[in-house]
Amino acid sequence: MSSNHTRNPGTPLDLDWVMGAHINKSAVERRVETLQKRRTVKKDWQAAWLLRAVTCIDLTTLAGDDTPGRVQRLCAKARQPIRPDMLERLGLAGEPIHVGAVCVYPNRVADAVHALQGSGIPVASVATGFPAGQTPLPQRIAEIEQAVEAGAKEIDVVIARNYVLTGDWKAMYDELQQFREACGDAHMKTILATGDLGTLKQVYQASLVAMMAGSDFIKTSTGKESVNATLEVSLVMTRAIREYVDRFGYKIGFKPAGGISSAKQAMAWQSLMKEELGDEWLKNDLFRFGASSLLTDLERQLYHFITGRYAAKHHMPMG
Repeated sequence: MSSNHTRNPGTPLDLDWVMGAHINKSAVERRVETLQKRRTVKKDWQAAWLLRAVTCIDLTTLAGDDTPGRVQRLCAKARQPIRPDMLERLGLAGEPIHVGAVCVYPNRVADAVHALQGSGIPVASVATGFPAGQTPLPQRIAEIEQAVEAGAKEIDVVIARNYVLTGDWKAMYDELQQFREACGDAHMKTILATGDLGTLKQVYQASLVAMMAGSDFIKTSTGKESVNATLEVSLVMTRAIREYVDRFGYKIGFKPAGGISSAKQAMAWQSLMKEELGDEWLKNDLFRFGASSLLTDLERQLYHFITGRYAAKHHMPMG
């Protein structure tokens, strides 16, 4: 993840700030409603936003039946997410348009690193007992170390939700600090699993603690909870990022994950980032979508932008 901003080193745990958090739920809901109602982007800008969304995808496969072959196909798609003839029609022939990262389980990191050699696309690995985060701590840390050793440049860690639900912020902070240390130079993306947390206030508090502990990114969901990324929790998390940047100057990335499968949804999230955090958060060093099927719809919409009609599904193979 190359970027021109200083990496967040973490800060001492500020419990006064965490405990003093207050969220106005109806204000959050009103703000999200305006985001959803507005037509986000003018027609001629649409292709640019769609392409930008493509470059912010963490193309993900986290299935029990992942094979080296499936990972290879995914990596081929990551290198060439948009068909060359379509890029040519958009005046972008030869431009290096590729996704933000490929995200896999630790056991598949080496396969992905091999398949992406020379592409400049980082491999992200989930770790720390994904998705529940309920394995013993030494095991969770060892998983990070193994993924980094196999070549992962980003580690998507999960928090133990019980710390949030019981308000044990110190324990959450201490664990995440250890995860951050195990990551070394690899960037740490901390998954809050917001669908498992009780309230928006807890989402906000968990966001603050995750950043204080040295997270480079905060991420909504594993994609395995019953409720995944919503604009409400995303707004709360981006406001926490904004406060952290205001207070300490370190820019933290944001990754909504799970359930985002349409270009229309992607654009709502892009608008949220632009309006709440600014243009820097429209680029993939500070913004990612955790998605596996979003790319298919982005391609369909780009095809429609170019030709005025939708392609048949079989023209857009996902790999």
